[in-house]
Amino acid sequence: MAKAESGYALTHAPLVVKDKVIVGTAGGEFGIRGYIAAYDVRTGKEAWRFYTIPGPGEPGHETWSGDSWKTGGASIWMTGSYDPDLNLTYWGTGNPGPDYNGDARRGDNLYSDSVVALDADTGKLKWYYQFSPHDEFDYDSVQVPVLADLTWQGKDGQKRPRKLMLWANRNGLFYALDRSTGEFLMGKPFVEVTWMNGFDEKGRPMRLPGKVATEQGTLIFPGNHGGTNWNNPSFSPRTGLFYVGAWAGYSSTFVKRTEDEYSEGRRYVGGFQRSSIPGANGAPMPQNVRTEQEGYGTIRALDATTGERKWEFKMNDVTDAGILTTASDLVFSGGREGYFFALDARNGQLLWKAAVGGSVASGPMTYAVNGRQYVAVTAGNSLFTFALRQ
Repeated sequence: MAKAESGYALTHAPLVVKDKVIVGTAGGEFGIRGYIAAYDVRTGKEAWRFYTIPGPGEPGHETWSGDSWKTGGASIWMTGSYDPDLNLTYWGTGNPGPDYNGDARRGDNLYSDSVVALDADTGKLKWYYQFSPHDEFDYDSVQVPVLADLTWQGKDGQKRPRKLMLWANRNGLFYALDRSTGEFLMGKPFVEVTWMNGFDEKGRPMRLPGKVATEQGTLIFPGNHGGTNWNNPSFSPRTGLFYVGAWAGYSSTFVKRTEDEYSEGRRYVGGFQRSSIPGANGAPMPQNVRTEQEGYGTIRALDATTGERKWEFKMNDVTDAGILTTASDLVFSGGREGYFFALDARNGQLLWKAAVGGSVASGPMTYAVNGRQYVAVTAGNSLFTFALRQ
């Protein structure tokens, strides 16, 4: 049972696929064992359950040492995506627990920090890809999987239509995967990345030596927030660009790595971190790990087939806002500065902005009523709706 007193929670909207309602459990910082479950829309009876940490006898169980699989996290924050042609539903999973000290959970810790592709009818795992094996940086892979059909150049040099999954990950890397098979096609940093320096022939990230959490503190880019986080990106088939709200020049120093013991309902993280942005979190950083870089928020437009940055819209403060693109080549977003704005989707030029008096920390939406189109967004504790003048 997923008991609230054990730390289980629900943080996302359900996904309805045919006759099933699909949800996943959050609570990775409390030593839960994450899972995704489907329920009959008429009766509420559970139809299937997929544990994001394999149990004894299941493939992937060997990637957890001892009994660490029982309290390993791998929670679900955000609603997954669904491909009706493949009948696959895709879900991003959170970090393994404890967050910053992986000594008690030796191995890759599947299926944490991964995307899992499940048969929507049965919950059977069809494929997975792990973005950050044996994560000790809290790089939850809970971003929104963006499904796009694009022309892709294969290894033989020929270009063919391909079903892709585009993913800007918290670990600072932008990915393209084949969403039919899970094949790794591309991975490229979209912010500064110092924990790895490339991929092997199977698409596994190659970790740099010494880039681990320590008691003395280790400077890692991107920081604990990540290159991006829960806020949704967007893809425009008109421009071929992928748009992501990112934190640039931002890192963290892991100032303490502790030996935590699991206790039901208590946080189980194995340490803590502080931002290296001067003054953040209310405390200065040790001199030996201080960085002079200050973080800022930005919307970055990436070529979906190469990961190359095409333009950037820089903000003074960091951003948690989602992004909406439209068929009229507009990009709507906001940030912590208290503005909601529209950009030209092709070059990032600011076209319009409005003061909304609070941080924009959600994704804008658009809809039409009686032939008139509206754009709505929340800021602070208010809802704002805009339309073109008549």
